[in-house]
Amino acid sequence: MEERIEQLRNSAHTAGVYAKRVAESFDVSIEHDGNGFIISGDTKDVLMAKDAFVALDKLSNDSEIDGTDIDYLMNIAKDGRLEEFLKTSDEVFYMTPSGRAIKPRTLGQRLYVDSLKQSELVICCGPAGTGKTFLGVAMAVKALKSREVSRIILTRPAIEAGERLGFLPGDIEEKVNPYMRPIYDALSALLGQEMFERYYDKGVIEVSPLAFMRGRNLDDCFVLLDEAQTTTPEQMKMFLTRMGFSSKIVVTGDITQIDLPSDKTSGLKDAIRVLEGVKDIAICKLTSADVVRHALVQEIINAYEKAERKPESSKNSKATHSRSQRK
Repeated sequence: MEERIEQLRNSAHTAGVYAKRVAESFDVSIEHDGNGFIISGDTKDVLMAKDAFVALDKLSNDSEIDGTDIDYLMNIAKDGRLEEFLKTSDEVFYMTPSGRAIKPRTLGQRLYVDSLKQSELVICCGPAGTGKTFLGVAMAVKALKSREVSRIILTRPAIEAGERLGFLPGDIEEKVNPYMRPIYDALSALLGQEMFERYYDKGVIEVSPLAFMRGRNLDDCFVLLDEAQTTTPEQMKMFLTRMGFSSKIVVTGDITQIDLPSDKTSGLKDAIRVLEGVKDIAICKLTSADVVRHALVQEIINAYEKAERKPESSKNSKATHSRSQRK
């Protein structure tokens, strides 16, 4: 089967680069005859390749895209979800001072952002690189600048990789800063360094360890708890019950990176179990398909997930073999 594409937004050279990527992804042939591109191959592959090629041309012309975006587009085209994605691909919800457009880059991120808009309490878990923290902070900044809230509170449990605050040198601010650096970086990118420092100095933006949340009532603010997988159920309950009037709470974490003793339950996992199905609470689960970092990050996550499944399979296999021997 052959399909012809004539009207493209990009130059023939740029479109030719994308044509090569599409051809490799769908095992089709794409040639330029001087006027347009001709796609040939099996019927199903040609139709998917055509839709992906046209979508890639449109998206790259509307905004800057990278290799991760291209790979994601190819994958959702193969899954038959390209049309669903294109309906949401232009939804920019925040512009940084440098002119960077902040918007969901995957379907999972789209559902997450929608939940942040609609629900007062959102719990989002997902692997590294899925944008769960950055998008949460971006929505907090948007809410502050549109005066939906009067302040932002960002918090993390100050325990990682077995280390505790007391073992680090310096005063409390110096102890906390290394743990909060990813959030500082996000705020600086979203507000500009000068504006971030101004808000921080005035207390409009507060960044502090989770332990400092105890006993507080958090009214009229956007509160984000990051690295929530490292909380205990008791800490999580304490945090969630701080919620005040006219506030929004967002909890993010990665249940594959829990820095707790093996005999301790993760507060994030426990909260998902306890609160799933509760009205007005949104629980979002991002996957490796939503990774928007270097393409290798997705491969690393998939490799670890595969490796973690092997011991269980091996155990089941041994148990089956043992039962067969007893018989």
